[in-house]
Amino acid sequence: MPVLCHTRSMSAEHSHDHAAGASSRRLLLAFLITATILVAEVVGAFLTGSLALLVDAGHMLTDAGGLLIALLAARLMARPPSQRRTWGFARAEVLGAGAQATVLLAVGIYAVVEGVQRLLSSEPTEVTGGLLLVFGVVGLLGNIASLLILAGGRDSNLNLRAAFLEVAADALGSVAVIVSAVLIQTLGWTRADAVAGLVIAVLIIPRAVSILREAGSVLLESVPPGLDLAEVREHILGVDHVLDVHDLHASRIGTGTPVLTAHVVVESGCFEDGHAPQMLDALQTCVAGHFDVSVEHSTFQLEPPRHTEHEHEHHP
Repeated sequence: MPVLCHTRSMSAEHSHDHAAGASSRRLLLAFLITATILVAEVVGAFLTGSLALLVDAGHMLTDAGGLLIALLAARLMARPPSQRRTWGFARAEVLGAGAQATVLLAVGIYAVVEGVQRLLSSEPTEVTGGLLLVFGVVGLLGNIASLLILAGGRDSNLNLRAAFLEVAADALGSVAVIVSAVLIQTLGWTRADAVAGLVIAVLIIPRAVSILREAGSVLLESVPPGLDLAEVREHILGVDHVLDVHDLHASRIGTGTPVLTAHVVVESGCFEDGHAPQMLDALQTCVAGHFDVSVEHSTFQLEPPRHTEHEHEHHP
């Protein structure tokens, strides 16, 4: 019978709830700032005719929506487990980050297409440099404020990291808008606006793809980065009285929740002399402390040598 080797303590639950509450507050403040900048940039894009500001406003729209999704995901993650959802909503952060990245990728592709069309056009689009500079500075100041708010929690989970990276790209996008505005004002080179739009797209697309890949990795239950199953198997086989390991699986419920399960064949005497509980302790210690990724949620099924004859075909 499978044995769960790890139970979260009350202090761990309290720490989790406190972190979730802090994440929600950070995301709410960042969302309010981003929504305010979005309104300003939409007005600015209409007044100046700037592609860079329009793309940045589109980027801000996805960021505002993304931060709202992230905020909802953070609230869901704070809900406790239930009989129906034994892990609670721990995976909500991955779904939220994936949704943000998908929309962001679409905005980046649009920016590339529109930017190339404007660069190749025989008649450059008229852009008002002075107003563009004002809105670029306003956007940059707002983005810096959001970055400062999100910075303290950006490493806690994928959801917050996606939100932080979106705002960071926004800040760089605002810098591109400011540079293009200066070039338009000083040199009269209106195509600088299209170049700035393309620069913003270059900032957006790789980041969106990276987040999508990591979210997909979690959803497909790939082995957590930094955990080598061959090494895990070797360590388990090195535990006294262990004869074989099969059906070894490792995945992540969320970015900070690696889980591992395995069927471990042990000597028959372990069941006869009451040594099985000590075996479980040894196996739990093995996977929790020997690797770069500490696996505290582990489930082991201890089996006597002949038990495999009664099982279906298993994985190595």
